[in-house]
Amino acid sequence: MAASVDPVARIAALRSELERHARAYYELDRPEVPDADYDRLLRELLDLEAAHPELVTPDSPTQQVGGAPDTAFAPVVHTVAMMSLHNAFDLEELRAWHQRVERRLDGPTLDRFAVELKLDGLAISLRYENGQLVQGATRGDGRVGEDVTHNVRTVADIPETLTGDYPPVLEVRGEVYMKLSAFARLNQRQTDAAKVDGKAAKLYVNPRNTAAGSLRQVDASITASRELSFYCYQLGYVEGGPELTSHTETLAWLGTLGLPVNDLTVQLSSLDEVEQRIAAAEAMRHELDYEFDGVVVKVDRLTLQDELGADAKAPRWAIAYKLPPEERATRLLDIEVSIGPSGRATPFAVLDPVFVGGVTVATATLHNQDQVAAKDVRPGDMVIVRRAGDVIPEVVGPVLSERDPNSTPWTFPSDCPVCGESLVRNEAEAATHCVNHRCSRQIRGRIEHFASRAAMDIEYLGEKNVDRFVSLGLLDDVADLYSLDFAKVLALEGFQEKSVDNLRNAIEGSKTRPLGNLLFALRIPEIGQVNGQTLAAAFGSMDAIMEASVEQLSAVDGFGTVIAEAVHGWFASDAARDMIARLAAAGLTMQAALPVRSGEQTLEGRTVVVSGTLQNFSRDGAKQAIVERGGSSPGSVSGKTFALVVGADPGASKVTKAEAAGVPILDEDGFHKLLETGRLPEAGGSAD
Repeated sequence: MAASVDPVARIAALRSELERHARAYYELDRPEVPDADYDRLLRELLDLEAAHPELVTPDSPTQQVGGAPDTAFAPVVHTVAMMSLHNAFDLEELRAWHQRVERRLDGPTLDRFAVELKLDGLAISLRYENGQLVQGATRGDGRVGEDVTHNVRTVADIPETLTGDYPPVLEVRGEVYMKLSAFARLNQRQTDAAKVDGKAAKLYVNPRNTAAGSLRQVDASITASRELSFYCYQLGYVEGGPELTSHTETLAWLGTLGLPVNDLTVQLSSLDEVEQRIAAAEAMRHELDYEFDGVVVKVDRLTLQDELGADAKAPRWAIAYKLPPEERATRLLDIEVSIGPSGRATPFAVLDPVFVGGVTVATATLHNQDQVAAKDVRPGDMVIVRRAGDVIPEVVGPVLSERDPNSTPWTFPSDCPVCGESLVRNEAEAATHCVNHRCSRQIRGRIEHFASRAAMDIEYLGEKNVDRFVSLGLLDDVADLYSLDFAKVLALEGFQEKSVDNLRNAIEGSKTRPLGNLLFALRIPEIGQVNGQTLAAAFGSMDAIMEASVEQLSAVDGFGTVIAEAVHGWFASDAARDMIARLAAAGLTMQAALPVRSGEQTLEGRTVVVSGTLQNFSRDGAKQAIVERGGSSPGSVSGKTFALVVGADPGASKVTKAEAAGVPILDEDGFHKLLETGRLPEAGGSAD
């Protein structure tokens, strides 16, 4: 039997470890562990203190908020303390909080909740006097923060001057954060600068730490260059102002003063609705241009908030529901390199399996040579692993406090691990490639892609059979599929007459696949499924595409010079032309099917993009309706797009691009009218 835990010793150890992690997170902006691991330690301490209340002390991390300021910035004493929030990690804990709130309320009905996204950024308090921004301060330990006024003035979302009927004094709380798009641009600038200097790029790890570090820059111009954003979520202190009765009413009033309020905050009337909102928030976790790690639930009525009050650390009238963790720490066992179908050499981490983001992860991408160097992860390191939705898991970085002092940096191999030929990296690219076109991994990869469902859809082939056929010399490229020696296949172990007939029929049937599928199947640079269909429709035949100039290709809707040059260069090679000649001789489709058009051509020559789910059309049905009326319907928005039709859950990037380009956006009713008349309902004008 395991020895029982000494609560005094364990509590002391937990407090020491949590204080170290809190300092790394709040003050240094260099967290050593994922949030989930910190929360697990804090929960263990909470449970021990609940079982041994005599051991609770005022300086325990369970009784503190954040970390004490320890920087060059001047201290700011908050007029009203900036408290933290208690957490719920599952629905049972959320329901337990709800029951505690109901028990404390004597009389009033708990009938409304305000539900907000919990953004992953840095808490800030802003003070306005007579409508002018006079101070910005970090939360610090909740009582004393840091004066970062010169930096918050650089955040575009934070107004210098309030609008509307503002009070004499207003302190508002909110979150400074970095959008994912801004974070990507920042790291791209780092990469570009490193190329100029000839050095390895120093990349930032995540938006939250980068936002916090940016706000603490002594040079405000650096903060300004980071493109920070802001949402307010709470009224701190006010002198004057209207009589407010609810939190949602308060947020609406702050919005009238010119302060940004998150439009995804909702008012709900029951805990069932709150739980449904949490599920919806989790589903949209990767659809927004910012990170959030939970949902904050607040009692909406201000009188009930006052009645409930607060404990030493947090208000009783609010709780933060933490979404399942998507970052965890585990051991990096090794770094290996895989060779893709195009020859790209990609380093990946071999991990001690860890459960993160809903799945068990044993490998994670390290992207490229520069990323490994920038993150400086080494075999044997404890590393932080992130998984976002369906995105391939990645290693965020090492836990330096646990690194073996004798470890050495990992170096990228010089030779292909498959064929042994030298790996090559062009100066202008981050990727390293095996340039041996005859590398067996590349041959297998090209055939696997060609036969995939989205390409030529050759059933019964499969990766294992491709591997066997290439290894035995039965296949050397995709055109060999159409001259495969089935007598030799039948002689292989595991094959019978029936299975060989199935494979033969599947290969024969692939000859009828549309030209767009073939273009995608050939792995032409920049040509995915949508561009393959677009290219086929634009030129009508393989011959026309092969003979098209860069200028003609760039004129295709949604293409441009980069795609056009890549396509033109591929078709210019003798190997590509020989391949296409062999495929044509085998009887594959080399002509695009003419669109079936019926009825009045109301959209002749017009490009209409569809995004989201429509009630009365399937995705393909909507596109067919457009084509039947003389129009085209590619998968992306461009300046040539006539209109964007949006249904439920449209692609955010398409909507943003349409708004930026001034492309009209139609709902389903507008789409019906457009199909019928060719006119834009909003403007009432002709499509001519």
